[in-house]
Amino acid sequence: MTNILSLVELGKEGWERVLSESAAMKARFRAGIHDSFCQGRTLGMYFEKPSLRTRVSLESAMNSLGGSAICLEADSPGRFWARESVKDQARVMSRLVGAVAMRTFSHAVIEEFAREGSVPVINVLSDYSHPTQVIADFLTFREYRGDLRGRKLVYLGDGNNVARSLVAASALSGVRLVWSGPAGYRLEPSYIEMVREKLGGVDFAEEPDPRKAVAGADVVYTDVWASMGQEAEAGRREDAFKPYQVNAGLLAAAPPEAVVMHCLPAHRGAEITDEAMDGGQSAVYDQAENRMHVYRGIFSLLFR
Repeated sequence: MTNILSLVELGKEGWERVLSESAAMKARFRAGIHDSFCQGRTLGMYFEKPSLRTRVSLESAMNSLGGSAICLEADSPGRFWARESVKDQARVMSRLVGAVAMRTFSHAVIEEFAREGSVPVINVLSDYSHPTQVIADFLTFREYRGDLRGRKLVYLGDGNNVARSLVAASALSGVRLVWSGPAGYRLEPSYIEMVREKLGGVDFAEEPDPRKAVAGADVVYTDVWASMGQEAEAGRREDAFKPYQVNAGLLAAAPPEAVVMHCLPAHRGAEITDEAMDGGQSAVYDQAENRMHVYRGIFSLLFR
């Protein structure tokens, strides 16, 4: 395994390898087994967007395996690449670190960095996709439901980077994905068709009525209505997405065993209520913990 830029590029073999290795590394961690195969290795990190889970889980994973991490943070979008070309940075970093994790606005920057550099590049968030988040989501999904083929995941919200990665993950796992949201925020039909073509099909449907959408759901998943960089649209988006809030009323239309997921950070009282976040159906904090185990799994595949 080399780069993880998107789940479509990862493919079915890579998808199964990283999920299996992440589960194995989690079991070793829980058993108190201390691996050190990253000793002497350094992870370079580019962060154009602030982070809690991504940064802490990356550093915790690397430290737990005997390695270290260096984080470069930008105070404004594009500042990294205005100061020095992507090509030059990729070539220099490849001589100094063992892998690079990138949390950027532009997916094209990550792709260029991977082309120009010679060490593995991990996309830990871009405007186009969020593959490592969704690997952790599906690791959590498997822990709750076992075999996922034929299971139903309902995503309520914007057709954003997380939603795109959920489409690919559903295709890779044989999951039925239902999107529910206002018409102006749909996933691009061209993206769905590309996933169908490259991954051999995806069971995807749209249902504008959120109560109908969650009927028979195994997972009810939501995300923030306005992502970083969309703050100017927050008011308009809040009006559009209010009917899609995950709350007790909506969950009453889903099976009682349906699992609630959110990739965090959450705006409590907006896309999700306290009772849904903190209730017995919530797997939100399991998702958050699994980010670290997924990175441990990825490092195991990259460095052993």
